Amino acid sequence: MNFEGLDPGLAEYAPAMHSALDPVLDAHLNPSLLQNVELDPEGVALEALPVQESVHIMEGVYSELHSVVAEVGVPVSVSHFDLHEEMLWVGSHGGHATSFFGPTLERYSSFQVNGSDDIRQIQSLENGILFLTKNNLKYMARGGLIIFDYLLDESEDMHSLLLTDSSTLLIGGLQNHILEIDLNTVQETQKYAVETPGVTIMRQTNRFFFCGHTSGKVSLRDLRTFKVEHEFDAFSGSLSDFDVHGNLLATCGFSSRLTGLACDRFLKVYDLRMMRAITPLQVHVDPAFLRFIPTYTSRLAIISQSGQCQFCEPTGLANPADIFHVNPVGPLLMTFDVSASKQALAFGDSEGCVHLWTDSPEPSFNPYSRETEFALPCLVDSLPPLDWSQDLLPLSLIPVPLTADTLLSDWPAANSAPAPRRAPPVDAEILRTMKKVGFIGYAPNPRTRLRNQIPYRLKESDSEFDSFSQVTESPIGREEEPHLHMVSKKYRKVTIKYSKLGLEDFDFKHYNKTLFAGLEPHIPNAYCNCMIQVLYFLEPVRCLIQNHLCQKEFCLACELGFLFHMLDLSRGDPCQGSNFLRAFRTIPEASALGLILADSDEASGKGNLARLIQRWNRFILTQLHQDLQELEVPQAYRGAGGSSFCSSGDSVIGQLFSCEMENCSLCRCGSETVRASSTLLFTLSYPEDKTGKNCDFAQVLKRSICLEQNTQAWCDNCEKYQPTIQTRNIRHLPDILVINCEVNSLKEADFWRMQAEVAFKMAIKKHSGEISKNKEFALADWKELGSPEGMLMCPSIEELKNVWLPFSIQMKMTKNKGLDVCNWTDGDEMQWGPARAEEEHGVYVYDLMATVVHILDSRTGGSLVAHIKVGETYHQRKEVSEGVTHQQWYLFNDFLIEPIDKHEAVQFDMNWKVPAILYYIKRNLNSKYNLNIKNPIEANVLLAEASLARKQRKTHTTFIPLMLNEMPQVGDLVGLDAEFVTLNEEEAELRSDGTKSTIKPSQMSVARITCVRGQGPNEGIPFIDDYISTQEQVVDYLTQYSGIKPGDLDAKISSKHLTTLKSTYLKLRFLIDIGVKFVGHGLQKDFRVINLMVPKDQVLDTVYLFHMPRKRMISLRFLAWYFLGPKLFHLCFP
Repeated sequence: MNFEGLDPGLAEYAPAMHSALDPVLDAHLNPSLLQNVELDPEGVALEALPVQESVHIMEGVYSELHSVVAEVGVPVSVSHFDLHEEMLWVGSHGGHATSFFGPTLERYSSFQVNGSDDIRQIQSLENGILFLTKNNLKYMARGGLIIFDYLLDESEDMHSLLLTDSSTLLIGGLQNHILEIDLNTVQETQKYAVETPGVTIMRQTNRFFFCGHTSGKVSLRDLRTFKVEHEFDAFSGSLSDFDVHGNLLATCGFSSRLTGLACDRFLKVYDLRMMRAITPLQVHVDPAFLRFIPTYTSRLAIISQSGQCQFCEPTGLANPADIFHVNPVGPLLMTFDVSASKQALAFGDSEGCVHLWTDSPEPSFNPYSRETEFALPCLVDSLPPLDWSQDLLPLSLIPVPLTADTLLSDWPAANSAPAPRRAPPVDAEILRTMKKVGFIGYAPNPRTRLRNQIPYRLKESDSEFDSFSQVTESPIGREEEPHLHMVSKKYRKVTIKYSKLGLEDFDFKHYNKTLFAGLEPHIPNAYCNCMIQVLYFLEPVRCLIQNHLCQKEFCLACELGFLFHMLDLSRGDPCQGSNFLRAFRTIPEASALGLILADSDEASGKGNLARLIQRWNRFILTQLHQDLQELEVPQAYRGAGGSSFCSSGDSVIGQLFSCEMENCSLCRCGSETVRASSTLLFTLSYPEDKTGKNCDFAQVLKRSICLEQNTQAWCDNCEKYQPTIQTRNIRHLPDILVINCEVNSLKEADFWRMQAEVAFKMAIKKHSGEISKNKEFALADWKELGSPEGMLMCPSIEELKNVWLPFSIQMKMTKNKGLDVCNWTDGDEMQWGPARAEEEHGVYVYDLMATVVHILDSRTGGSLVAHIKVGETYHQRKEVSEGVTHQQWYLFNDFLIEPIDKHEAVQFDMNWKVPAILYYIKRNLNSKYNLNIKNPIEANVLLAEASLARKQRKTHTTFIPLMLNEMPQVGDLVGLDAEFVTLNEEEAELRSDGTKSTIKPSQMSVARITCVRGQGPNEGIPFIDDYISTQEQVVDYLTQYSGIKPGDLDAKISSKHLTTLKSTYLKLRFLIDIGVKFVGHGLQKDFRVINLMVPKDQVLDTVYLFHMPRKRMISLRFLAWYFLGPKLFHLCFP
């Protein structure tokens, strides 16, 4: 507050004239004021002054409720309503602080803040109160204890503070700068220069900092940079007070006159939207303080130093009838504050009295105040009685005087023996994860109990300790889980353990002993690995996708065909779908459907994987259908009988998966509307019946396909929305039946569990035959029933558990557009022969081909796996054995592949194994088509092509494309080198023993690929030198190794030969397919990042050519020095 130009009478209250440490009664104090005031020996008032009984508080009208003496004769310098508790804080010119509790103004605490300077501002925080004096900032508890005391420079003259957030404070004064203080470290963090010195008032909104200057200006500053955005020159003399509410800024102050400064009775009001002044507001008092009190309207309270208070609207006219008088004890009002609830006003006068005005008899200072802590009364004489019969009674509750005599509990050593408690066993989880370095074991905290606290049980049996003796101390044994866990080990989420060599020394063969290829899970959005495997093992889909090739840069069908080609070439080594997932992330529909997960969500398992993979299933079928819809069907897809695989205008995906339907809407008025549609998959709709009766899967499937529901729909006949009955009838059945299970809640899971229990009881009853029902069957009995001697060949009891899903279903189209669905077993015989059934009677048998399940594991966040029945053609291509004619079920868990029994594919323990997607295919589907694959990549991909870069010139060409007479042949040598950039940094952790563990490797992207002729007249001249354009954000260009600079991969500014990844990929694929041999250094990593699978007999890698067993790999730098000599070496490696 700026006191320049105020009443000169204030000068008599100099700090030297009154000592706050020894307050005394002022000689000029009105004796009538102290008639009902009790003073303590030091002369400080202890009780509030009562208001005259004639005063009546009216609701909504401010009236005086209480008056109290803070310090007799010492002017009040500042008042502040506590923002967290029901308290009013008052500071005096003598540096003394006093707090009053509640609307009755009961004295709560009183303490000295500064011995010489006055308190200029008070700010309440959650744990204490901030007090600002001339050159000191003190943070004290509400009881008076000092939390910190921050001394400012002696030349500082501070007047105002502003709390910008919970830990940052701004302090301003008469100097030409403002300090920023961090309350956590109690240090000055910033010093902002102020163009106009003398900041005595500061306010804040969500747009600006407002600084009021002694010169009469108000500056609006940026919240981040503190730079001046706007400035209002409010008064020519000095500024007294201002306040901000909404879009209005109201100011009061002094204007320069011939005789000096005079109080201006016009309030300057500014509109913050247009940043200009609006009509000034004339008031009938001399304004010294003003505040917005926005209760029902944006009222302004204007207070004069003589005690007059007037309320008015900032955009209206002031009414003299709205003036009331505070009646201060002293001649002047010194402070004014409004509570956060706007129900209370506080005034402090020059005689040390505080006046509380409220608009209700029982006001509250804050909307939500916390409870205030009071000093506890003495409890020595009111201790509760102690019950000696309680065994657990703590004797420390008994107050015992200090004594030098021997206590009764101090037994002599001859009559006592030490009996230490046995230490409880170490948590099994700690033993499992412990890593030993020397004789010290390190393990992460499992957080099963509070740190440094071990619970003891008074009555502990030895058996409880012995139960942990089964926990092995061997690290190998600890890997096998000492405690039981419901999730089978092969179904758990598999992770790659990285070493210094990356993946080179990771034993994938331990997880996959087959010749089929797994997929690596560490790539973002690799949750769809299981569905990629399902699509690959669908023979018609695989052949279709591998025959497809188009010009689109990001085509999922093309990328999926490239990935299928890698899976074909692999002999048990895992592949990665990085290029496919890269194209997948660029599809806008995938992002809109929420199919693209952030790395943190995927790692923590926040997303619902079951719902996610079902949405992905619908998306990929729709996307492939759209990509292939307008392409000409290749000749390989012509049927053996001459019929086309699909009709014109439709795609092969539509022929395989699409189901034609009629949707009928019947209004209650009798109007019926029929429209045709098609769908690529069905979603199971479960019945509402909870009685537990048997319900075949075929019945639920029929209910889901021929869905009937009541809903509100528009009726053209009624011309309004009416309740309609919507039914769905099938016109044509698909070749591949795809079903989303939609087990997304406990209700659906209970339905599967209940039906599996019913099916289990029926299976036991069926296979028990004539054996007595009273007999209890053991596992040996079931094995005997299934033995050849028994001739019954019954499945084991374990194979019957948790099974509700049939391996085959029979579907028949009826003449009245109906559909019959029933479970089918191999022992059943169709009423008609297979050929006649399909041709004449519309009867089809569908066999289960794949199930995708969601594994619920709270430790890892869950995962997705697939059970797939692999056909004989896949076994023949992998050359598992000659003349293979059988089919086998496999479990695909990323790179873990394991053959399983067929019953395991349909067993769903709903506690941890939840079905998500089912694939049924028509019996003998593959035999109907001649599915040959013709490589769609032709030699013209190696010819010259235009660059994507706009600035590239022919003079910058670093390669000569191949001519038609230079096309490579089988066995030709091609030199290859690739450079990469980093998209995501490596994630690693530092173990407790100081070693580094890689959690997730860095994600690389190919940036440049160079191929050099290995023979011919142009031997040694590159024919490919492509820079790969990327749309993803690059974290590190690795310029010191790759030579790639920022801008080289940007088509707008690059001067390089820039191409798409797909274009260069096709060139390399053609070279691989033609049979060339690649020569290079570290080609295994290059091909891995490019996402290529190259047969080992086509790679000549100098890393392995010059590698000795059990020795480290030789670097290219050393090989160049050794073979080229020092001179040529320095030319290659300057």
